[in-house]
Amino acid sequence: MEDLLKIGANALRKAALNETAKEYLLENETLFQILKKAANRYIGGDTLTEAVEKVKVASEDGFKCSLEFIGESTRSEVEALSATDEFVSICRAISHIELNSTISLDLSHIGLAISPELCLHHLDLICTEAAKAGTEVIISAEGTDRTDSVLKTYQDIAKKHQNVAITLQAYLYRTQEDIHDLMQNNGRIRLVKGAFETPNGLSLPRGKALNDAYLGYLDLLLSKDHLCSIATHDHVIQQEAKKLIELHRSDRTLYEFESLYGIRNDQLQQLKSEGFPTKHYFVYGKEWYLYLCNRIAEYPLNIFQALDDLVQ
Repeated sequence: MEDLLKIGANALRKAALNETAKEYLLENETLFQILKKAANRYIGGDTLTEAVEKVKVASEDGFKCSLEFIGESTRSEVEALSATDEFVSICRAISHIELNSTISLDLSHIGLAISPELCLHHLDLICTEAAKAGTEVIISAEGTDRTDSVLKTYQDIAKKHQNVAITLQAYLYRTQEDIHDLMQNNGRIRLVKGAFETPNGLSLPRGKALNDAYLGYLDLLLSKDHLCSIATHDHVIQQEAKKLIELHRSDRTLYEFESLYGIRNDQLQQLKSEGFPTKHYFVYGKEWYLYLCNRIAEYPLNIFQALDDLVQ
């Protein structure tokens, strides 16, 4: 059974990187509507207005939130600018409604796959608007072919903006060096296990070694009082993280537990009830194909939940 789950997870992660499949889904209205029934469990809606309503409910329940207009790998400047405008709209909505929310994004959504310079320009516009709203812009991790570009763009934008954060993937071997470089900046480091399929030799498999690596990086961040997000649904890691927080007597303004909307919300609710800072991560939009594949890959038995959603 364990081997079958690993095979299923790897297959889903490979499927998530298939841009041809994503384009086909977006162009096929019938297939889109069928699979969207499964995606609805994990997304905030099709539009910013729909997502804001869910964020307002979560905020009223005491959770901090993050909002992302979902998408990646834009191939034209027009698409990249359109995505940038949407993120600016998110910033303005956060300011106008006074939402307790940050902004998250993939750099390839705003132009990284076209030109690093174009991406940096668009990111500057978003960070400027986010600063007016008094909130953070959190850069997501992408595939290993883009890790260098993502981290360089973060280093460049961090020279100008203090309200920008970066995501690090604990399963990558290179993270043991990257984390020390990135800690030279004051921006929050969002720590995730890592969800993308990687070439052989670049990452740790799921298991104890990866959990130990994750906790080692978190220990380092907490020991240095560095802003961080503990972004994982792994119950064991969450419990060990609580011990590290107690060990370092970490100020609750320095860290937060983060979960993706629709996944183990009960765990985040429990952490909040225990007094820990907690955060729901919401995505919205129509480009949810990659996101859905990766959510099911995290626990392949969720494919049965997805099948049940499809026939409702």
